[in-house]
Amino acid sequence: MASSRSFSRIALNVGLDATLASCAVVLARLLAAPYGNPLLPFWPVIWGGLALSMAGTPFRLPTQYWRFASLADLLGVAAASIAGTVLYVIGLIAFAGIAPPSPAYPAIHMLSLAALLVVPRVGYRMWQGDRANAAAAQSVLLIGAGEAADLFLAALASERRPPFRAIGLLSRGQAQTGRRINGVPIIGSVDNAAAILTRMADQNELPDLLVLTDPDLPGATLSHLMQLADAEGLRIARAPRPTVLEEGAALSHFDLKPVAIEDLLNRAQRKLDREAIARLVRGKRVLVTGAGGTIGSELVPQLAALSPAHLALLDNGEFALWQIDQELGAPRGYPRQTIIADIRDAARINQVMLNTRPDLVFHAAALKHVPMVEHNPTEGLLTNAQGTRNVADAARAAGAAAMVLISTDKAVNPTSVMGAAKRVAEMYCQALDIQARANGGMRCVTVRFGNVLGSTGSVVPVFQRQLAAGGPLTVTHPDMERYFMTVREAVGLVLQASVIGCDRHIDDGGIFVLDMGEPVKIVDLARQMIRLAGRRPDEDVKIEFTGLRPGEKLFEEIFHGREPPRPTDFPGLLMATPRTTDAALVAAAIDDIASLCHAGNVAAALAMLGGMVPEFDHNADGHVGAARASTQDHVGHAS
Repeated sequence: MASSRSFSRIALNVGLDATLASCAVVLARLLAAPYGNPLLPFWPVIWGGLALSMAGTPFRLPTQYWRFASLADLLGVAAASIAGTVLYVIGLIAFAGIAPPSPAYPAIHMLSLAALLVVPRVGYRMWQGDRANAAAAQSVLLIGAGEAADLFLAALASERRPPFRAIGLLSRGQAQTGRRINGVPIIGSVDNAAAILTRMADQNELPDLLVLTDPDLPGATLSHLMQLADAEGLRIARAPRPTVLEEGAALSHFDLKPVAIEDLLNRAQRKLDREAIARLVRGKRVLVTGAGGTIGSELVPQLAALSPAHLALLDNGEFALWQIDQELGAPRGYPRQTIIADIRDAARINQVMLNTRPDLVFHAAALKHVPMVEHNPTEGLLTNAQGTRNVADAARAAGAAAMVLISTDKAVNPTSVMGAAKRVAEMYCQALDIQARANGGMRCVTVRFGNVLGSTGSVVPVFQRQLAAGGPLTVTHPDMERYFMTVREAVGLVLQASVIGCDRHIDDGGIFVLDMGEPVKIVDLARQMIRLAGRRPDEDVKIEFTGLRPGEKLFEEIFHGREPPRPTDFPGLLMATPRTTDAALVAAAIDDIASLCHAGNVAAALAMLGGMVPEFDHNADGHVGAARASTQDHVGHAS
């Protein structure tokens, strides 16, 4: 059935083109010799249709879809018109001995033929497009007027019954206003979106949907657009990736994607020295602790792509380790090793380091969930402090050139056991780095940053689960703020910091701090996620405040008051001026804390922790007053 329908379409195309070619003969005669009878003799009229049928076959005229007529199709028509004219004139002269009516006749015939073949195709496509658009289910306003918008509109035009009707586009700048893409007008810029939507509302011309076609729209701009859309009761969605559209996927076979919460954090791409990062890793033996965690599972693929000599993945969770190993697939060009080990087991970590002999160690293993560590403080101290010392000492003993510690903003003026334990880990690594400068040996690079969006145990997955259940969304306090960053951005900057940190010319013991941008209010994040789900905050989904949890504070900081930040040569990376300390003293204190933890003497362990970290103001009961809700919390941010 399908083949017979295809044959019928081809036969119809051949018949239509032949008829148009015959008409072109008549038109050309009228133009070249207006006083003669354009129909006589008649057989050249028939010959014109036959000539085009033969000449058009190599250019695939019979198989063209008029409804999808493209520039390539029209170029084929032009080429067929030239070939058809040449064949037609040769037939007249060589076989019939008939001279053209005038010397200009061949050119007139070719132009007439091309015009009669092109105009119906373009007209039919426009007519079909208008008819389909008139029946479209939803009107859409496209945000973005670049190549992605062009591909989206082209995909719409190729559909017999497209589900969307584009009524306009908003561009990044003003210069494009008034121009058109695929016949759709650019009605203004994104900066003027508020005025444009207000005007459309006044004229009762609001679209049903805003569609993001710009894949690089800044997060702040997107957040503003979402507020405007929410005010007008509009939904907002993201168009498929340009690569999907280029592959020719039919619109009826894919859906617009909801805007991801990560899109709201979209910042300008940091320029990384990728060649220097590649030189750092290429040909080196690399070990990653916490390889199956949020940071580790992003760090490992990026390292694997840089051609290490050997890659060792270490984690104490079998399933997490298996997952990241499966994600990497078969090793390509380097051996890979998966290692189940607990960083609190010093003997095991020593043996691992001696067996793998890493040149570079990325230490991402940690307990990071504040309330969980508050309920299990000894585990947090043994993992985050003692475990870090175990990894650092074992790596140094095995001859590693550098170790990179992944730290947290919760180590600054900590109110939680987790944060204070990470500060102890920072102190030990800073001390080792200072020691390495004086005596040679392993460099210790510490990188500090805030929350990674969507990481396990973070607020975003919690909100997603609560939304799926219909709400409410629970927020601890209306003033709670946090720094957020996407995991890909964080890992890229960690690698860049590693390059700088391994440079022997930088200050010793300094802590690299990722520029986290502006802090985000958690309640605002909750409202944004409700809007992204197509619902209205406080109406469709409630937000409830549950009170601070033990160890939490209202505001996180990225610099201590005695760590004045200094810029580096790389955007997105700052350095905290080091607070010097002695490695042997810190090591002894860590050992004492570990002994108290093993003995179950939590109070004494926390007391010693407070002695090591004088700024530790433990918020053990979740009291707001102890949560450091003061201007002091913004010391680092202001700089």
